[in-house]
Amino acid sequence: MNQPCQEAVIRSGDSTAPCSARSQAWVLAATILGSSMAFIDGTVVNVALPALQSSLHATVVDVQWVVESYGLFLAALLLIGGAMGDSFGRRSIFLFGTGLFAAASVGCGLSSSISQLIAARSFQGIGAAFLVPSSLAIISASFDEKSRGRAIGTWSGFTAITTALGPVLGGWLIQHASWHWVFLINVPIAAAVIAISLWHVPESRSSTPQKTDWLGAAVATVGLGGIVFGFVESANLGWRHPLVLGSLLVGFASLIAFVFVEKRVAAPMVPLSLFKSSSFTGANLLTLLLYAALGIFFFLFPMNLIQVQKYSTTATGAAALPLILLIFFLSRWSGGLVARFGPKLPLIVGPLIAAAGFLLFALPSVGGSYWTTFFPAFMVLGLGMAVSVAPLTTVVMSSVDQARAGTASGINNAVSRVAGVLAVAIFGIVMVSAFSARLQHSLAALNLAPAALHQIHSGVIRLASLEVPAGLDQQTTSAVQAAIAHSFVFAFRLVAIICVALALASAAVASRMIPSRNAALAYHVSPE
Repeated sequence: MNQPCQEAVIRSGDSTAPCSARSQAWVLAATILGSSMAFIDGTVVNVALPALQSSLHATVVDVQWVVESYGLFLAALLLIGGAMGDSFGRRSIFLFGTGLFAAASVGCGLSSSISQLIAARSFQGIGAAFLVPSSLAIISASFDEKSRGRAIGTWSGFTAITTALGPVLGGWLIQHASWHWVFLINVPIAAAVIAISLWHVPESRSSTPQKTDWLGAAVATVGLGGIVFGFVESANLGWRHPLVLGSLLVGFASLIAFVFVEKRVAAPMVPLSLFKSSSFTGANLLTLLLYAALGIFFFLFPMNLIQVQKYSTTATGAAALPLILLIFFLSRWSGGLVARFGPKLPLIVGPLIAAAGFLLFALPSVGGSYWTTFFPAFMVLGLGMAVSVAPLTTVVMSSVDQARAGTASGINNAVSRVAGVLAVAIFGIVMVSAFSARLQHSLAALNLAPAALHQIHSGVIRLASLEVPAGLDQQTTSAVQAAIAHSFVFAFRLVAIICVALALASAAVASRMIPSRNAALAYHVSPE
């Protein structure tokens, strides 16, 4: 699903190079295709994870890195990408990001090992960090205040459609062709984006460009990278391994240093003065908690459907459609809630409804119809997120001066991506530990040979893709397979309960830190 405050980034920008009505249609086409390419790749890969585990013999740590390598660089460099567009030209940076993203997609599609795929995904994330903010800034620059609302509605509608259909198309390609095509499909789209941009998108720059905070970006990347490496690799190496301890130490030290860097650089990518506003701080803390829950949930849910529930990849890609469609169709209605009740009540109620949705995901076991197990949960979670997103954007926009609204929106967007990166790294450990403990308990009653037990326990890091040892009789094989499936469901339920806790915590943050009424509530996200 799209991140919060993307429409706010567009609305808060300067109209520095308005173009003709004929060119505006091409501008929207280029930015919609470019944004959608990055949005889809951030989600459709989750559907491909079970196929990657099978094809490349990958562990859960390996597929964590497939997700984390992309998200890490996108989150760390997103604000820098926007600043570079303002300074060096939004179209130029947009073209650079699109070209890098396409080249990295080719690398992903042609990868024959998990290490090659992880490296290519890292470059995809860097490309997306330049592509996404520049595409939003191009819309701001190309449309004046009068026509910008309609442009936002068009962009929002089409990106919602592509984001919804992307996982379905990706699942179909995996099922009927290969996971390689999930990445290679980006190449013709990127070619169209580049061609349209060269011929029809005007160049634009900020009238007051700032220096690029390269030091802050480097420190933030090292900090996030160190923490992610430490948590993810702890499942492989153990907590006492020097690499794990060292990377965690470097990561946390770098994030502390990041605060001091941002206080001293002339043009910080994260102006710390914005956090003097309690409502802005509260909105970002709420975003961190709520989107962390979404991040780990959407990492694990496709594994549950494909490897345990035995859904096809196409059906798995379509499973979350109710959530995406609810958020899109209810966005204008939820924006009206802010004008009627203020932002505080929706930001308490929305996460509470989302918590109920996560709780419903903890109920199903193995088997059962989608319509009676996961569909109701997606409807409730979708309603909760629909109630939350527009009020969250309103608080971010209205908690700072109008001149800094674009920066505030960009920070909140980056926070939502950091939340997903950290959640997959941290709560992935919980998933592996719970799965291993439950499986060990279940296997104790089967009286397996020591060699078979050793083989199973040495492969628990593969989670539900764990292979049953050869040479067992049919009844024992079935019992081991059932133990693996139910152990995964047990661990998944535990993570779902953690998601419930995170959503409840975000509601508590809203209760304490979000004001009942804001001084500037005129702005709200609307499809029109």
